[in-house]
Amino acid sequence: MILLASMDLDTNQTLLGLDEARTRLCAAGARLAPEDVAVGAALGRVLADAHHALVDLPGWDNSALDGFALRAADSGRELPVAFAVSAGDDPAPLPPGAAVSIATGGVLPDGADAVVAVEDATSDGARVRAGSSVAAGAGVRRRAADIACGALVVDGGTLLSAIAVSSLAAAGLRDVRCVRRPRVVVLTTGDELVPPGAPLRRGQVHDSNSLLLAGSLTSFGCDVEHGGRVPDTREETERVFAGALQADLVVSSGGVSVGPRDHVKPALAALGVEELFWRVAIQPGKPVWAGRAPSGAIVLGLPGNPLSALVGLHLLIRPLVGVLLGAAAPEPVSLPLATAVRRLGRRTRALPASVVDGLIHPLADASHQIARAAPADGLVLVEAGRGELPAGALALFVAL
Repeated sequence: MILLASMDLDTNQTLLGLDEARTRLCAAGARLAPEDVAVGAALGRVLADAHHALVDLPGWDNSALDGFALRAADSGRELPVAFAVSAGDDPAPLPPGAAVSIATGGVLPDGADAVVAVEDATSDGARVRAGSSVAAGAGVRRRAADIACGALVVDGGTLLSAIAVSSLAAAGLRDVRCVRRPRVVVLTTGDELVPPGAPLRRGQVHDSNSLLLAGSLTSFGCDVEHGGRVPDTREETERVFAGALQADLVVSSGGVSVGPRDHVKPALAALGVEELFWRVAIQPGKPVWAGRAPSGAIVLGLPGNPLSALVGLHLLIRPLVGVLLGAAAPEPVSLPLATAVRRLGRRTRALPASVVDGLIHPLADASHQIARAAPADGLVLVEAGRGELPAGALALFVAL
């Protein structure tokens, strides 16, 4: 569906297809080294290896409810209550012909094989009678019924959710082996940029791209450093990029086209950064540049228009981060369009969109329209071709 290559009718140059660009970029990366992380700090990290339980869970037969532990053979008759068992107690064995009061999670005393719920028994505190006969095993959680020592808890390559972290902790792990987070330096270029909230003079714009880049990359699982704004001079562009190339990944916005103040490409060439590709058959986001530095850093120069940067982040950089972390990026899904969308000849369109009642609603169609894209929860990919993709037609939706 997505072209491997196409001709840009404006410049008569061949554009690289989105699939091929993503393939080249991901081939330049490799999974980063693992490191030990305290299980309590592992939320959102990616496991480097499979992790197995160090203990049985539960570690002993215990009560599933508040009630009375007894021998099933003694149920149906009145029994003395020998003692009480709370969660955390290590109880003595159950005396013959007796019962014990037991709390949920309390260790089942040796000799007991069933638990009667409080509401199914009659007791004055000293003696108890079950309301009916009880089968062996009733009300009991068996040792290792959740997981046995040595069994797999969470596999390698898993992005750790709160549930997964809790499972690892419950299974006895104090530290887990995670893939190191990619270190990313974010740069924005342009003399017209001023900080968010600063007064604007004619021709200036607020630097929102640095927030878009840093926020997206953080959500992908990266450790992000703000490298600052790059002035529109060749010397400053080369200086700032040179200082960033010790990171795993450098992501910039602006300065990668063919204008007289677009210095990113020649500056990176002077720094020995080998070009992987430039110009991809997508709209917006065509003039994206990718390269690899002698240090091993991968450099992505995204266009300065915010929706162009958004497209490059999610269609190119997110899969690359997946390679670095050893965890695949989310797969797109096919959903019907709520409205017809114009196709764009030889380029794939990528539009911010939201899904409502199972239908894709495109929100913006110009590369500068970041405010219109605010409600977006994904990008819709409109395949290259003539005419329109009609309402109801299936299109790929990439969640943000």
